Amino acid sequence: MLGALGAHALSAKVDAGVLSPKSLHAFETAVHYQMLHTLALIGMAAIRDKMPLYYKTIVGLFVAGIVLFSGSIYGMVAGDITNMPMHWLGPVTPLGGLCLIAGWFTIALAAIRSKKSIQE
Repeated sequence: MLGALGAHALSAKVDAGVLSPKSLHAFETAVHYQMLHTLALIGMAAIRDKMPLYYKTIVGLFVAGIVLFSGSIYGMVAGDITNMPMHWLGPVTPLGGLCLIAGWFTIALAAIRSKKSIQE
């Protein structure tokens, strides 16, 4: 749904000069990362029994990352459209990115520890 919004409604805002191409690109990036990590969350649900100690941590990191990363970008783009100053959300975006990265590192750690326990 958000992808369609970007492709149609926000593209029209760029054509009308209301939104910059840079803001549209940021929106598309937020949608992309949200979709990728939503799929990762679905994958985590499928293998939750394989890493019970890490499951809640990974899910929490991905959810926080989606909300902080994508959500802050959505807010800034909405601010650009409405002429409301939302640039204070800018520092939130990297925090969300760090959560997403930490989620992937936690998956790697869980896989390594799981492999070691199988070999023992």
